[in-house]
Parts: sequence; C-alpha cells; structure tokens
Amino acid sequence: MTTTLYVCTTCKSGEINEDETQRPGARLFHALAQAGAPDGVQIVGVECLSACKAGAAVALSAAGKWTYVYGHMTPQDAPDILAGAAAYAATDDGLVPWRERPVIFRKQSLARIPAFTLPPEAAQ
Repeated sequence: MTTTLYVCTTCKSGEINEDETQRPGARLFHALAQAGAPDGVQIVGVECLSACKAGAAVALSAAGKWTYVYGHMTPQDAPDILAGAAAYAATDDGLVPWRERPVIFRKQSLARIPAFTLPPEAAQ
C-alpha cells in the first residue's frame, strides 16, 4: 500500500511572492522531491490544503489509515518530514507512537482525520 505525502505548492506562509515557483510551499515540495521519497511513499504536489494560516503544509494519507495534516513546514524540515512519512508508511493504521514521531510532527499537527470506510451496504 502506497502512502502519499501531499505538499501544498501554493502555500505562501505570509510571504508576498508573485513567482509561484518561489512560494514557501513550492520550495518545500522541491526540497522533498530532491531528497527523494522513502520506500512506500510518493510525494505529490497539490494546489491547496486549505491550511493557509499554517502554511507551508503537508498531509500524509493512505488507504485504510488515519490522515494527518501538518503546518509551518520549511525546506529545512525535509529530512524530518521524510522520516515521519517513512514511519507512517510502516504502520497498519497510520498511528505512529507519539515518541517515535519527528518533533515537528508532534508540535505542528493541524488535523488528524479518521480512515475513510465504506458503509456495509456499499461494500456489497
């Protein structure tokens, strides 16, 4: 099962920057892509995670797992984000024990969303 690390490429983090490639979110996406995804993780740039006041933002998601949204990320956080993504990918449910999460994930979590499940009648 593949884990997706979504990165908001349009996050401005309060900066005024007309060049979209220089926005904090775009710079974060570039840093993560350049570092390379861990096994079982794909890095996907998205136009908005609706975390504008907490940008640059990322989200971790996989089928059958809890989804997490994190904010206030920087390109310098790329190694910790990728380590956190690898730990998330290694779980069955997306719940990485608190002490095993990178500090930025412990302190900069914006949301935790339950795994999506189909109602029993839809599974038939």
